[in-house]
Amino acid sequence: MPTYITLWDYTQHGIENIDDSPDRLDSAIELIDSVGGELQAFYLTMGAHDLVTVAEFPDDDAAAKALLRIGQSGAVSSETMKAWPEDDYRDLVANLP
Repeated sequence: MPTYITLWDYTQHGIENIDDSPDRLDSAIELIDSVGGELQAFYLTMGAHDLVTVAEFPDDDAAAKALLRIGQSGAVSSETMKAWPEDDYRDLVANLP
């Protein structure tokens, strides 16, 4: 399944309700599962972004559906990158035109 790395930032609403954040994470995991995805990793981070997730989804549409719904909560904003693992990267480079 394709991999997606997402950089998350708490909104003012999200940080004001930080105690609810673990429950929001649980809901996000359920949502990701419901579209056929799987959360591979979750990190609280220090620096330019507050959270980082790595998730797999069946396709771009499933990823977009889940990420849009999570963003709709108003607790976080996000930036998502589609990612290729090392083996796929090597295949891509080896087969460049």
